Amino acid sequence: MSYDRNALTAPPPGLRLLPWETDTGKPCFLSADGVDGPLSRLADEIEADQLQDGADVLAGARAVLDDRKAGEYALRRALRAATQVLGDVLRVADSRGARLTQRGDGP
Repeated sequence: MSYDRNALTAPPPGLRLLPWETDTGKPCFLSADGVDGPLSRLADEIEADQLQDGADVLAGARAVLDDRKAGEYALRRALRAATQVLGDVLRVADSRGARLTQRGDGP
């Protein structure tokens, strides 16, 4: 999954951007309207996992960068993992930010 925040318009009011895509790579939205249903809870759990993955990959990438003997393969692997989790974290941030704005809690 790759997230391109420039290709995605803000979801209409009442829709939540979910942390997964369709089989064809399109974003998925949930009409939640503040309801804490099973799909919303699943999305919350996946987002929490994605944020934890981001922290883990960041630590691993730092270790690779600190290793002066790390080769090109290790650097590419760390960068690939970092770009993947960065996309996930941006999706989580955009989803949560849009929900704050919809509730009137944010700018």
